[in-house]
Amino acid sequence: MTHRTIERNIFIMDTVYLDRIHNQTGVRTLSTVLKTMAVLDVLADSPRGMKLPEVAAAMQLSRPTAYQRLLTLIQAGWVEQDKDMRYRLSMHSCRLAAAALEHADLGARANAVLEALVQKVQETASLAVLDRGLPCIVARVESESLLRAEQKIGTTMSLEGSASGRVLTAFADGMTLARLRDSGEPLAAEETLAATRADGYAVSSGYTHTGVIAIAAPIFDLNERCVATLSLVMPQTRYQLETFRAPLIEAAEAITRIQQGKHPHP
Repeated sequence: MTHRTIERNIFIMDTVYLDRIHNQTGVRTLSTVLKTMAVLDVLADSPRGMKLPEVAAAMQLSRPTAYQRLLTLIQAGWVEQDKDMRYRLSMHSCRLAAAALEHADLGARANAVLEALVQKVQETASLAVLDRGLPCIVARVESESLLRAEQKIGTTMSLEGSASGRVLTAFADGMTLARLRDSGEPLAAEETLAATRADGYAVSSGYTHTGVIAIAAPIFDLNERCVATLSLVMPQTRYQLETFRAPLIEAAEAITRIQQGKHPHP
């Protein structure tokens, strides 16, 4: 992440999100706390920790102010300093991350995004992951349309023909892709996978479920591995790529931010 991006994120945190909370609840948040916590995001984006001048420059702070915020985070147990005087996140972050995953899994955290997407496009949205080598629906929000595709949670799909299967194959890391190739399940043609990577989404073949079509986009974890897909499924008679593509990709990016622990309101 560049310094300009960091500054933009901090600016957003300090203005848009704070304004929204204040307008909705009438309760003003503690801006000094949020500004101090923003140091954690800066350190998290540095693979080897940062020295005080680097933190101050990245956040456009004076060194005394940056030091005060770092000292506060050390006192709270979030940050530690190594022998080279670099500041880095402590293991306290790992304990809270594990607790966060116990409190709610990806499906539970993504449900609000799925509901908002369905409300916007009026079609059924699903979250799918690889389960024993096949795309499997793990979360789903139905549209209220009387004419809709019926696919329940736990339904598995084709790697070759389904939109989710194409996305999970196209964006798979090397080890996962090797396992999929060794599984014996047919995969989409390399030209189709290359187009999926270039476009950032895939459309189903149309021959796996007659009269039904789906469009899917990837969801990435903190290590930029594709761990799930978000898809919209609908009768072929209502399918219009230009209507569904942008809302789907925006929602998939929102779930990626949740998965990566980033601020949910860019």
